[in-house]
Amino acid sequence: MGQHVSRTDFEWVYNEQPHIGRRDVMLKKYPEIKKLYGPDPKFKYIVTAMVLMQIFMLQVMQDQSWKMIVLVAYCFGGVINHSLMLANHEISHNMAFGYGRPLANRYFGMWCNLPIGFPMSVSFKKYHILHHRHLADEHLDPDVPSILEAKLFCTTLGKFIWVVLQPLFYAIRPLFVNPLPVERLEVINTIVQLAFNTAVVYLFGWKAMFYLIIGSLLAMGLHPVAGHFIAEHYMYAKGFETYSYYGPLNWITFNVGYHNEHHDFPAIPGSRLPEVRKIAPEFYETIPQHTSWVRVLYDFVMDPAIGPYARIKRRSVEKASKGDSIKAA
Repeated sequence: MGQHVSRTDFEWVYNEQPHIGRRDVMLKKYPEIKKLYGPDPKFKYIVTAMVLMQIFMLQVMQDQSWKMIVLVAYCFGGVINHSLMLANHEISHNMAFGYGRPLANRYFGMWCNLPIGFPMSVSFKKYHILHHRHLADEHLDPDVPSILEAKLFCTTLGKFIWVVLQPLFYAIRPLFVNPLPVERLEVINTIVQLAFNTAVVYLFGWKAMFYLIIGSLLAMGLHPVAGHFIAEHYMYAKGFETYSYYGPLNWITFNVGYHNEHHDFPAIPGSRLPEVRKIAPEFYETIPQHTSWVRVLYDFVMDPAIGPYARIKRRSVEKASKGDSIKAA
């Protein structure tokens, strides 16, 4: 089983999340940062090209061997699907059409969702807003591992399994930690996705459908681009709860590596987050950062000081309600 993790509890803190205070200070010093707010007009076309590429790949993959399908899914299709998941992350912040057109963002998210194979766009937005609003809250932040996860996957082998199964925990954790009522748009998202999946099987066969689904699952688990799931908030340096990564994988992940910048300014699209760091470098140069998502995954599995318990947590002051989700839209 390997080494047992050295931590037996989360890192409990009793202060406010750092992003709110830092944002206020930065805007007072650099008010020009507000000019970066709002959607990137190129974003919609980039995402659409990625969706169309995956639809094209269905014809290419329909007659390939199973081994070739898995290989291409891991090295190519899964990367695109993971990038589309992060495009949905952008869309959850209304970065496709802006805050004034919420429904347009939701429906574009469903289009972006199609190659992923699982209906996740609308549900992700609902829970992701809670992650920003209640960062590290013991009941309200669905990104923090549950106590059961931390206790079960507390060895080297256990952490390896946890990384491989990360798509499963990422999907079902919110339903146990803080389940919210199903919304009408979630039902529509599911119907649209099932209709697309049915059309894929009918037109291209099960191999093509497998190419999409296995790509999504593989690229969310033991995969270089999946390193950001752990890199973003797991406590690699005591007292620091959010970490940025400025390496080349940002090019295919809508700059999700600029994670401190993103939490400081969620109204700024990923394409403009490097500008935030250029304008105000002194606010980020002294914060611990990651240089490799692959190294993040390796250290998470092998270092006994890191594991599911290596997260900052705050005592909950309120329970999320349906109103939280409605206001977030």
